[in-house]
Amino acid sequence: MTTRTTDLPARVKIMCWLLGLMALVLATVVVVVWRLLLVEVDDRVNRALEQETNEFSTYAETHSGTARSVTEAHLKLQYPDEFELHLAVLPDGVVVQRADHTHPLDHDRSVVNAIVAAPRSWGVAATAAGPFRWAKVHATAGGTDVWFVTGYFEDGVTGPVDSTVRVLVVVSLIGLLIAALIAWLVAGVILAPVRAVRQAAEQITEDDLTRRITVSGRDDVAALASQFNAMLDRLEQAFREQREFLDDASHELRTPITIVRGHLELLGDDPFERAEVVRLCTDELDRMARLVEDLLLLAKAQRPDFLRPVPVSLPELTSDIDAKLRALGDRRWVLDSIAEGEAVLDPQRITQAVVQLASNALRYTSAGAEIRFGSAVDGVVSFWVADSGSGVRDSSRLFSRATGLGLPIVKAIAEAHNGRVRVASVPGEGATFTVEVPR
Repeated sequence: MTTRTTDLPARVKIMCWLLGLMALVLATVVVVVWRLLLVEVDDRVNRALEQETNEFSTYAETHSGTARSVTEAHLKLQYPDEFELHLAVLPDGVVVQRADHTHPLDHDRSVVNAIVAAPRSWGVAATAAGPFRWAKVHATAGGTDVWFVTGYFEDGVTGPVDSTVRVLVVVSLIGLLIAALIAWLVAGVILAPVRAVRQAAEQITEDDLTRRITVSGRDDVAALASQFNAMLDRLEQAFREQREFLDDASHELRTPITIVRGHLELLGDDPFERAEVVRLCTDELDRMARLVEDLLLLAKAQRPDFLRPVPVSLPELTSDIDAKLRALGDRRWVLDSIAEGEAVLDPQRITQAVVQLASNALRYTSAGAEIRFGSAVDGVVSFWVADSGSGVRDSSRLFSRATGLGLPIVKAIAEAHNGRVRVASVPGEGATFTVEVPR
């Protein structure tokens, strides 16, 4: 049995990443400042210890008197800092000390003896007041040996550093809280368009693809919203074409299916009648096959591979189309003009569109009537078919699928070439259909 883990919302993730980065930066700053302050304190203490020992050695060499008098005179001249201590160990073991600290070492002889006996001239000793960093020097005062010891209690010296670090930590925590609030608000503003996309996606259904997202700005999120709207446009177009295809299929195929079913239901035993019914059914089935092909052609019109444009010689294409038109029926075919030059287009689709227009002209003219065809180049490439029939009285629904699939196919081919279909007609004087495509 598996358990599902719920991912954190994007808003929380953004806030956590920002806080994590900021926390890392602040922690680095605190550690670096802490180390720099400690290095500065260490350097200051070391220089002070070196200075004090050198001063005592110089003072002992340049002043006369007993060891005690020289030592006490030197210590009276000193003004030790807080947590600083000076002491001298005389030959008789007496410790003379100068300090304002609450933990003097003259009562802790074990520590003093350990410092004097230490082989090095500096070190750190453990005391009741904490670690004591010391430095010592051996000098001769009044003809006798004297040990001079100076040092600092580290806890007191590093106390200001610790206080500074604590202040930095508190300020950093407050900064993180403020940054969390700001990150939460900023992430909400940034992700607002993304939430709009999600909400729009939740509300979109097969029956309602009209919802769109308001796009503002030019950032990546605005580009995402624009692309989402474009995707919805394509989906809406695809669903509309699917519904139109189904409507056309049900409308166009209903009649031949009804005819075939009616004849089969009334089929008798007479051989001649059977042959006639078979002929009629075959004819209707052929018409159904053509209807299916036309419907599939309209369905493919929006696909990228619907056209296969190539450079085409316009005079050669015009001549080929003219030869095919003359074989369509008994009409007086007239070739008006032939375009010169070349154009990049799909010659098979253009031929299909012109043949469809010519077939439409055949349907509305009688035998021997004149049908003119031609091509020209004037900014765009034009192919036209003009008949002498009854003309077009209402062109508003001329290219809708409700009137048949022929002219919608012509329109689909023209629009696939980024072109258009125009019709000019005077009732009773015929009509001229023109396919215009970019050269």
